[in-house]
Amino acid sequence: MRVMAPSVGLFLLRVCVGSVLIHHGYDKLADIQGFADSVVKPLHLPFPVLLAYIAAYSEIVGSWLMIVGLGARLGGLAVLGTISVAIYHSIVVTGGFNIYALELLILYFGGAACVTLNGAGLFSLDFLIIRAIGMSSSPLKAFVMRRPQLDELENLVAVPVTTKGKY
Repeated sequence: MRVMAPSVGLFLLRVCVGSVLIHHGYDKLADIQGFADSVVKPLHLPFPVLLAYIAAYSEIVGSWLMIVGLGARLGGLAVLGTISVAIYHSIVVTGGFNIYALELLILYFGGAACVTLNGAGLFSLDFLIIRAIGMSSSPLKAFVMRRPQLDELENLVAVPVTTKGKY
């Protein structure tokens, strides 16, 4: 049970944050020009309508990726980027550090950061795919666990490795 508890927690976090956040992206798409005028232009960023579309689709696609657990780290990273700009906008443009305006953004940020840093867990499509192709859940761990052959090391360092005699 101890192995399952973190994955159950990640599953609940992914589904809750993703399903609550996704409607923000759809709301942006419903009035993209209004969002660009009211949020992106005050930040003095170039191409406000393009950036508004990027923000909307980052929230929509990132939320879906987190919900189903397919590329959840990438989805979490997309959400982190959008929420970071929203936090900046809330502090700088709308008049300072107001905890009531920031609390929901901070919760979204924390949830997306957790998914980005920890992955999707056992209850995800990521895990099923990794298990089906026989990889480790960590690419670095898979690389370290596989012992390279001598000729692979030679190719890696481009220096012939000799086992005869002293150097």
